[in-house]
Amino acid sequence: MKTVIIDQARMTSTRLPGKVMKEVLGKPLLEYQIERLKRTNEADELVIATTTNNTDQPIVEICKRLGVAYYRGSEEDVLSRYYEAATKFGADVVVRVTSDCPLIDPTVVDKVIKHYKDNWDKYDYVSNTLTRTYPRGMDTEVFSYKVLQEVYYNAQEQPEREHVTPYICWHPERYKLDNVSHHENQSHHRWTVDTPEDFELIKLILQDLYPVSNKFTWLDVLNLLNEHPEWVQINASVTQKEI
Repeated sequence: MKTVIIDQARMTSTRLPGKVMKEVLGKPLLEYQIERLKRTNEADELVIATTTNNTDQPIVEICKRLGVAYYRGSEEDVLSRYYEAATKFGADVVVRVTSDCPLIDPTVVDKVIKHYKDNWDKYDYVSNTLTRTYPRGMDTEVFSYKVLQEVYYNAQEQPEREHVTPYICWHPERYKLDNVSHHENQSHHRWTVDTPEDFELIKLILQDLYPVSNKFTWLDVLNLLNEHPEWVQINASVTQKEI
């Protein structure tokens, strides 16, 4: 089974436009994430799914510079962008991540993928987000190309097209779902970038950990925040946008 990570990225985010290109230590956030996703062992390919907008050309340029595959599709119909990218790159298993998670840990991504692969005959969809125990920013969803194709042809509502997987999660009578959990609930941590406050926290984390080791883990981030509990308050008041 060919496993393809498809990472959706665009410049026109509403709360923090251009966030994927914001730089820390002279490097854009998207480049940090690509570096980390390249270290996964359970995926065969990484594809950045961006849009046909001219504003997203910088994302394409990063992909070219780093030798990463990319696909350009609809900005609003992200489901179609995923389906077309998965089709073009011959995915049997699709791994969905989003570009606002620059600290995503390849070991967490691998854990979710492996759980799906080990149980592909039992589950149609596996993620670590159905019941959150990992920090927001480690989000990983895995499902088959066949399921993605079904969703592409059946999903009609705007949230189902914009967010790719709600149709699956909202139809448990049709799809068998499973969750990968951490033994301790760390879901109160927010390591995604959607606001200036989010970026400020991520910048502090990267400035501290990356120069020491570019292979730092999510547990290293936890330890750092235990040393600097005041940092957690930087984006503690940020609310996640509802689907």
